[in-house]
Amino acid sequence: MPSVTQPDSPNAKDINDKNSDDNLSRDKLYELLKQREQCWWQARQQLISRKERKLFWYGENSLMMWFLWQLVSYVIVAMLLMLLSKLLGMMLPVWQYIALFAVQTVIFIVMLSLKGRMANILQRKIDKDELQREEALNEMIILAEDSLYPDVHANSPISLRQLYEYFDQSFHLASLHCLLQREVDTGRIILTQKQTEAEVLPPDLADDELNEHASEIIYKSTL
Repeated sequence: MPSVTQPDSPNAKDINDKNSDDNLSRDKLYELLKQREQCWWQARQQLISRKERKLFWYGENSLMMWFLWQLVSYVIVAMLLMLLSKLLGMMLPVWQYIALFAVQTVIFIVMLSLKGRMANILQRKIDKDELQREEALNEMIILAEDSLYPDVHANSPISLRQLYEYFDQSFHLASLHCLLQREVDTGRIILTQKQTEAEVLPPDLADDELNEHASEIIYKSTL
Protein backbone atom coordinates (compact mmCIF):
# COMPACT_ATOMS: atom_id res chain seq x y z
CA MET A 1 0.00 0.00 0.00
CA PRO A 2 2.21 2.88 -1.20
CA SER A 3 -0.22 5.56 -0.05
CA VAL A 4 -3.88 6.44 0.07
CA THR A 5 -3.22 10.19 0.23
CA GLN A 6 -2.35 12.55 -2.60
CA PRO A 7 1.19 12.26 -4.00
CA ASP A 8 2.14 15.75 -2.85
CA SER A 9 1.25 15.10 0.80
CA PRO A 10 4.10 14.61 3.34
CA ASN A 11 2.91 11.13 4.31
CA ALA A 12 2.75 9.95 0.74
CA LYS A 13 6.24 11.32 0.06
CA ASP A 14 7.68 9.48 3.06
CA ILE A 15 6.23 6.17 1.91
CA ASN A 16 7.03 6.51 -1.79
CA ASP A 17 10.68 7.39 -1.10
CA LYS A 18 11.40 3.81 0.01
CA ASN A 19 13.78 1.81 -2.18
CA SER A 20 12.52 -0.70 -4.74
CA ASP A 21 13.43 -3.73 -2.60
CA ASP A 22 11.26 -2.45 0.23
CA ASN A 23 8.38 -1.83 -2.17
CA LEU A 24 8.75 -5.32 -3.63
CA SER A 25 8.75 -6.80 -0.15
CA ARG A 26 5.67 -4.76 0.78
CA ASP A 27 3.86 -6.00 -2.37
CA LYS A 28 4.64 -9.59 -1.42
CA LEU A 29 3.37 -9.03 2.10
CA TYR A 30 0.12 -7.62 0.78
CA GLU A 31 -0.26 -10.52 -1.64
CA LEU A 32 0.22 -12.99 1.21
CA LEU A 33 -2.21 -10.97 3.31
CA LYS A 34 -4.85 -11.25 0.60
CA GLN A 35 -4.36 -15.02 0.43
CA ARG A 36 -4.69 -15.44 4.19
CA GLU A 37 -7.70 -13.12 4.21
CA GLN A 38 -9.47 -15.41 1.76
CA CYS A 39 -8.67 -18.43 3.95
CA TRP A 40 -9.96 -16.59 7.04
CA TRP A 41 -13.12 -15.51 5.22
CA GLN A 42 -13.91 -19.04 4.00
CA ALA A 43 -13.19 -20.55 7.43
CA ARG A 44 -15.47 -17.96 9.05
CA GLN A 45 -18.29 -18.68 6.59
CA GLN A 46 -17.98 -22.44 7.10
CA LEU A 47 -17.85 -22.04 10.88
CA ILE A 48 -21.02 -19.97 10.99
CA SER A 49 -22.79 -22.36 8.62
CA ARG A 50 -21.95 -25.37 10.79
CA LYS A 51 -22.93 -23.57 13.99
CA GLU A 52 -26.30 -22.75 12.47
CA ARG A 53 -26.71 -26.37 11.37
CA LYS A 54 -25.89 -27.63 14.84
CA LEU A 55 -28.36 -25.24 16.43
CA PHE A 56 -31.07 -26.29 13.99
CA TRP A 57 -30.59 -30.07 14.14
CA TYR A 58 -29.09 -30.60 17.60
CA GLY A 59 -30.21 -27.62 19.67
CA GLU A 60 -32.58 -27.59 22.62
CA ASN A 61 -35.72 -27.63 20.43
CA SER A 62 -34.27 -29.84 17.73
CA LEU A 63 -36.28 -32.95 18.67
CA MET A 64 -39.49 -31.26 17.56
CA MET A 65 -37.83 -30.34 14.24
CA TRP A 66 -36.76 -33.95 13.72
CA PHE A 67 -40.34 -35.18 14.11
CA LEU A 68 -41.65 -32.39 11.93
CA TRP A 69 -39.26 -33.21 9.12
CA GLN A 70 -40.12 -36.89 9.44
CA LEU A 71 -43.80 -36.07 8.93
CA VAL A 72 -42.87 -33.95 5.92
CA SER A 73 -40.87 -36.85 4.51
CA TYR A 74 -43.91 -39.14 4.84
CA VAL A 75 -45.96 -36.67 2.81
CA ILE A 76 -43.25 -36.27 0.16
CA VAL A 77 -42.85 -40.03 -0.27
CA ALA A 78 -46.63 -40.51 -0.48
CA MET A 79 -46.91 -37.82 -3.16
CA LEU A 80 -44.06 -39.34 -5.16
CA LEU A 81 -45.64 -42.77 -5.01
CA MET A 82 -48.98 -41.38 -6.18
CA LEU A 83 -47.27 -39.50 -9.03
CA LEU A 84 -45.33 -42.60 -10.16
CA SER A 85 -48.43 -44.74 -9.99
CA LYS A 86 -50.29 -42.25 -12.16
CA LEU A 87 -47.48 -41.91 -14.70
CA LEU A 88 -46.73 -45.63 -14.93
CA GLY A 89 -50.37 -46.68 -14.67
CA MET A 90 -49.81 -49.26 -11.97
CA MET A 91 -51.04 -49.68 -8.43
CA LEU A 92 -48.97 -51.12 -5.58
CA PRO A 93 -50.59 -53.34 -2.97
CA VAL A 94 -51.41 -51.71 0.35
CA TRP A 95 -48.92 -53.87 2.21
CA GLN A 96 -46.08 -52.52 0.04
CA TYR A 97 -47.02 -48.96 0.98
CA ILE A 98 -47.06 -49.96 4.64
CA ALA A 99 -43.70 -51.73 4.29
CA LEU A 100 -42.17 -48.67 2.66
CA PHE A 101 -43.35 -46.35 5.42
CA ALA A 102 -42.20 -48.89 8.01
CA VAL A 103 -38.69 -48.91 6.52
CA GLN A 104 -38.73 -45.12 6.49
CA THR A 105 -39.71 -45.12 10.17
CA VAL A 106 -36.94 -47.57 11.08
CA ILE A 107 -34.37 -45.37 9.32
CA PHE A 108 -35.67 -42.37 11.26
CA ILE A 109 -35.42 -44.24 14.59
CA VAL A 110 -31.86 -45.32 13.81
CA MET A 111 -30.85 -41.75 12.91
CA LEU A 112 -32.56 -40.44 16.04
CA SER A 113 -30.64 -42.90 18.19
CA LEU A 114 -27.41 -41.68 16.59
CA LYS A 115 -28.32 -38.03 17.12
CA GLY A 116 -25.83 -37.52 19.96
CA ARG A 117 -22.99 -39.12 18.02
CA MET A 118 -23.70 -37.03 14.92
CA ALA A 119 -23.80 -33.90 17.09
CA ASN A 120 -20.36 -34.77 18.47
CA ILE A 121 -18.98 -35.28 14.97
CA LEU A 122 -20.32 -31.91 13.89
CA GLN A 123 -18.89 -30.27 17.03
CA ARG A 124 -15.44 -31.64 16.21
CA LYS A 125 -15.72 -30.09 12.76
CA ILE A 126 -16.74 -26.80 14.38
CA ASP A 127 -13.73 -26.95 16.71
CA LYS A 128 -11.48 -27.58 13.70
CA ASP A 129 -13.01 -24.61 11.88
CA GLU A 130 -12.46 -22.45 14.97
CA LEU A 131 -8.79 -23.42 15.00
CA GLN A 132 -8.37 -22.75 11.28
CA ARG A 133 -10.05 -19.37 11.62
CA GLU A 134 -7.82 -18.38 14.55
CA GLU A 135 -4.68 -19.56 12.74
CA ALA A 136 -5.61 -17.59 9.62
CA LEU A 137 -6.38 -14.49 11.70
CA ASN A 138 -3.07 -14.73 13.56
CA GLU A 139 -1.21 -15.05 10.26
CA MET A 140 -3.13 -12.04 8.93
CA ILE A 141 -2.13 -10.00 11.97
CA ILE A 142 1.54 -10.94 11.60
CA LEU A 143 1.50 -9.89 7.94
CA ALA A 144 -0.47 -6.72 8.72
CA GLU A 145 2.11 -5.64 11.32
CA ASP A 146 4.65 -5.16 8.53
CA SER A 147 2.29 -3.85 5.85
CA LEU A 148 -1.22 -2.63 6.63
CA TYR A 149 -0.70 -1.19 10.13
CA PRO A 150 2.31 1.01 9.31
CA ASP A 151 0.58 2.40 6.24
CA VAL A 152 -2.63 3.15 8.12
CA HIS A 153 -0.64 4.96 10.83
CA ALA A 154 1.32 6.88 8.19
CA ASN A 155 -1.87 8.02 6.44
CA SER A 156 -4.00 8.65 9.52
CA PRO A 157 -6.76 9.71 9.75
CA ILE A 158 -8.20 7.38 7.15
CA SER A 159 -11.63 5.88 6.61
CA LEU A 160 -12.54 2.27 6.03
CA ARG A 161 -13.98 3.30 2.66
CA GLN A 162 -10.65 4.76 1.54
CA LEU A 163 -8.80 1.58 2.45
CA TYR A 164 -11.38 -0.58 0.73
CA GLU A 165 -11.27 1.42 -2.49
CA TYR A 166 -7.48 1.66 -2.49
CA PHE A 167 -7.19 -2.13 -2.57
CA ASP A 168 -9.66 -2.25 -5.48
CA GLN A 169 -12.12 -4.09 -3.22
CA SER A 170 -9.80 -7.11 -3.09
CA PHE A 171 -10.29 -7.28 0.70
CA HIS A 172 -13.63 -7.62 2.42
CA LEU A 173 -14.70 -4.69 4.54
CA ALA A 174 -15.23 -7.02 7.49
CA SER A 175 -11.68 -8.33 7.14
CA LEU A 176 -10.10 -4.88 7.16
CA HIS A 177 -12.28 -3.83 10.08
CA CYS A 178 -11.34 -6.97 12.03
CA LEU A 179 -7.62 -6.40 11.48
CA LEU A 180 -7.74 -2.75 12.44
CA GLN A 181 -9.86 -3.53 15.48
CA ARG A 182 -6.74 -5.11 16.97
CA GLU A 183 -4.93 -1.78 16.77
CA VAL A 184 -7.99 -0.12 18.30
CA ASP A 185 -7.95 -2.61 21.18
CA THR A 186 -4.27 -1.90 21.87
CA GLY A 187 -4.89 1.85 21.88
CA ARG A 188 -2.64 2.59 18.92
CA ILE A 189 -5.65 3.63 16.83
CA ILE A 190 -8.77 5.53 17.83
CA LEU A 191 -11.99 4.58 16.05
CA THR A 192 -13.93 7.79 15.59
CA GLN A 193 -17.28 6.09 15.03
CA LYS A 194 -19.43 3.95 17.30
CA GLN A 195 -18.74 0.23 17.20
CA THR A 196 -20.79 -1.92 14.85
CA GLU A 197 -22.02 -5.48 15.31
CA ALA A 198 -20.05 -6.67 12.28
CA GLU A 199 -17.87 -9.08 14.27
CA VAL A 200 -20.82 -11.17 15.44
CA LEU A 201 -22.75 -11.13 12.16
CA PRO A 202 -22.42 -13.69 9.35
CA PRO A 203 -19.73 -12.57 6.86
CA ASP A 204 -22.07 -11.34 4.13
CA LEU A 205 -24.28 -9.43 6.56
CA ALA A 206 -21.22 -7.93 8.23
CA ASP A 207 -19.99 -6.60 4.89
CA ASP A 208 -23.41 -5.12 4.12
CA GLU A 209 -23.58 -3.35 7.49
CA LEU A 210 -20.06 -1.98 7.20
CA ASN A 211 -20.72 -0.84 3.64
CA GLU A 212 -23.40 1.52 4.92
CA HIS A 213 -21.01 3.20 7.37
CA ALA A 214 -17.59 2.68 5.75
CA SER A 215 -17.09 6.39 5.04
CA GLU A 216 -17.96 7.27 8.64
CA ILE A 217 -15.64 4.67 10.19
CA ILE A 218 -12.39 6.64 10.51
CA TYR A 219 -9.16 5.34 12.03
CA LYS A 220 -6.91 7.89 13.72
CA SER A 221 -3.43 6.93 14.86
CA THR A 222 -2.24 7.76 18.37
CA LEU A 223 1.43 7.15 17.54
